[in-house]
Amino acid sequence: MGDQKTSLTYADAGVDIEAGNEAVRLMRSAVRSTFRPEVLADIGGFGGFFALDTAKYREPVLVSGTDGVGTKLRVAMLAGRHNTIGIDAVAMCVNDILAQGAEPLFFLDYLAVGKLVPEKVADIVAGVAEGCRQAGCALIGGETAEMPGFYGPEEYDVAGFAVGVVERVKIIDGRGIVPGDKLIGLPSSGLHSNGYSLARKVLFDVAGYSVDTRLEALGRTVGEEMLEPTRIYARAVIPLLERFWIKGLAHITGGGLTENIPRVLPAGTAVQINLDAWPVPPVFELIETIGGVDRAEMLRTFNMGIGMVAVVSGEEAGAVMDDLAARGEKSYLIGEVVKGEGEVRYI
Repeated sequence: MGDQKTSLTYADAGVDIEAGNEAVRLMRSAVRSTFRPEVLADIGGFGGFFALDTAKYREPVLVSGTDGVGTKLRVAMLAGRHNTIGIDAVAMCVNDILAQGAEPLFFLDYLAVGKLVPEKVADIVAGVAEGCRQAGCALIGGETAEMPGFYGPEEYDVAGFAVGVVERVKIIDGRGIVPGDKLIGLPSSGLHSNGYSLARKVLFDVAGYSVDTRLEALGRTVGEEMLEPTRIYARAVIPLLERFWIKGLAHITGGGLTENIPRVLPAGTAVQINLDAWPVPPVFELIETIGGVDRAEMLRTFNMGIGMVAVVSGEEAGAVMDDLAARGEKSYLIGEVVKGEGEVRYI
């Protein structure tokens, strides 16, 4: 072997510290664009500072949530499009805490990559920042980890963590829901970030489509449809929380209407949903037809066009829908609460 010894570096092992520094430089302006007045420090520290305005609340309760994007990431990698997947990461977290009545305050992201390409990382974080702007929360921290040998050179994963606040007496827990209450559905933007393992199997493996296949039924390519960002409901819902008694909110994610609505129902109640009450986006009809997927399976896998469900009294339902319409938000009266044991009945 001789007398000379090779001096290995972190870069020789596949981790480029300088690329990481460049990624931080490229994402800095996008991150700063999300800052709220409560943010106390710039990016680059060991932790994010957020000063909760306790004067606004008598009994503030912090609500937290975490989630990822799932195998929708595989579609982003196939399409080579990375600037929207961060919106999904934010949406999956903030919509969950919103369903408890919480205003999203701040967000942190975790990004793991096989090879750190600064421009690619900046694109992903730009999506996270856009999601935060839509949600009204600050992106106050995150982690980018280069993990060669664990992820392939083109592979990555992203997850998020959101924290919000709600007045204790305004926590939405469904306890006031009674038979006769109405279900108001807010439309989704499409698949959102759930059911992608089934969607990819049907559209790519069974149908033989690629991300570049343009379908007349969709009016765009398969990739464009599948990468449509998850809708963030903060702007639609927060004004409702200030003006009405929203008894329950269900974020329709994995499990669909069938599994998620029962999570907000008190004992002795169930719901009846009219499947003709809203237009089902074409992508769901394609998956159902091409894959021969049973309707019940569709309803417990995908959102089927409804991404958030609000439960309100029958007396307030009309006013709630009018309020949404006045702000340019679509909504549908999709069903009502009935006596039962937590089941969802479709008609």
